[in-house]
Amino acid sequence: MSASTLTVRALSAGYHGFQVLQGLDLDVLPGITVVLGPNGAGKTTLLKALAGLLPRAGEAVLDGVALPPGEATACVRQGLALVAEGRQLFPQMTVTENLELGGWLTPARLRSERLARAFEDFPRLRERARQLAGTMSGGEQQMVAVARAMMSGPRLLMLDEPSLGLAPRMVDELLAIVRRIAAQGVTVLMVEQNVRKALQSADRGYVLERGRIVASGDAQTLLHSDVIRQAYLGVA
Repeated sequence: MSASTLTVRALSAGYHGFQVLQGLDLDVLPGITVVLGPNGAGKTTLLKALAGLLPRAGEAVLDGVALPPGEATACVRQGLALVAEGRQLFPQMTVTENLELGGWLTPARLRSERLARAFEDFPRLRERARQLAGTMSGGEQQMVAVARAMMSGPRLLMLDEPSLGLAPRMVDELLAIVRRIAAQGVTVLMVEQNVRKALQSADRGYVLERGRIVASGDAQTLLHSDVIRQAYLGVA
């Protein structure tokens, strides 16, 4: 099966009547697409709106089928998975139990197959299968969060600030895992504040400021653009 494409048109969303996103258009193509921007730009709001966790206006179409607004379970059934900021694990449950919860919509036999695949893809988690998630390092917890999302068999994986709070070596390891997932045919949409590493890993990028797209293009082009270098990388 070919990798998936998400088309977003005129998307608006916000909280309690306050519009954070204002008519966004973007295309998430096979590979890795990164959304950059300062705090408060609307990056997390975008992912939550796409995942059905917030009401939204506009259109979001995954492989020709509209994602229902405000219906998170239906979005998961259609092949979308979100790794939320802060990982959101169940700390008093084991690694295995956390992973199994990621496949809650999946038949038992398929869930067992995906669990075995998760331990193949994340050998460190196999070693810690019975460890309580809350006792793991931040990087290991992020691996659990990504592996748990993969348990639903997503066609589109969304990651919200996956490198937040991680040591540089762990950031590199995590981004290598994300690249491997994309190479396996899962389309990735990632929100990141680590601009340099995100663009080095991604295929395409969008820059979001105050709820609007202000720049977009090939990731390497963005990485070397004066706008990105001055605004986010501190290069005059």
